[in-house]
Amino acid sequence: QVQVVESGGGLVQPGGSLRLSCAASGSIFSINAMGWYRQIPGKEREMVAVISSGGITNYADSVKGRFTMSRDNAKNTAYLQMNSLKPEDTAVYRCMTLVQKSVTSTVLTYWGQGTQVTVSS
Repeated sequence: QVQVVESGGGLVQPGGSLRLSCAASGSIFSINAMGWYRQIPGKEREMVAVISSGGITNYADSVKGRFTMSRDNAKNTAYLQMNSLKPEDTAVYRCMTLVQKSVTSTVLTYWGQGTQVTVSS
């Protein structure tokens, strides 16, 4: 009923930029918060950035100053602008969405399938 789809990943050289998109669709009354997480093999899943319904953002220290998260509430879409990319940014990036599906429902968590970001020369 709720789908979360990421896009925009790819291969980029160190110092380059990518812009990821996360689009939520389906039975959605409202989206509370959205976040970007990344999974690196051998490491725990890491929170990269989160954004509230009002547009307030928080970032992991490792990406602060390089990444910028934003959202378009009318499109139920979040973005992650990634600049000055480093090889250690290589990971599968997944979008997390906190969704209220109806007026009477509680908030549920939905995850996208992920998009691969590879930073390599």
